[in-house]
Amino acid sequence: MDIDWIRNLCLSFPQTTEQIQWGDDLVFKVAGKIHAIMVLNPAKIWLCFKVSPEKFAELTERPGIIPAPYLARAKWVALETKDALSSDEFAVLLRESYDMVVAKLPKKTREALTSGKAPARRKSAKKHKTMRSFRKPRHKRKNPPGKERAFDSLDL
Repeated sequence: MDIDWIRNLCLSFPQTTEQIQWGDDLVFKVAGKIHAIMVLNPAKIWLCFKVSPEKFAELTERPGIIPAPYLARAKWVALETKDALSSDEFAVLLRESYDMVVAKLPKKTREALTSGKAPARRKSAKKHKTMRSFRKPRHKRKNPPGKERAFDSLDL
């Protein structure tokens, strides 16, 4: 197993994209959600991917496989060595990772993936937030500026 083998395997999954993220990590995504991360520069770990809770407990007991830093609570594992898994087992686990991420996607996005269309992107929250400041207030002001209440002018 080398970088090219893993890259070709991950890109063979439907609608998978790759992106360099966080400086030197090659990230594989489906519909914007990560299903595998490969470290390109030498480091303590070289690959991370999502597994089922049962597999997580089983795999983390093996030598060369640890809970992924920052992602262990979401049941991701990290490989410290390239020979921690056989290539057949590795291919099955990467496909399961992809399938778990796809299963968590919204129904419309999953349907778009199966039809071959690119998933629809949501509108930016930033634009919505700026438009909010131009809206009319939902309630009337109790005392609009320039208008006094009748009893305010009385000298008591």
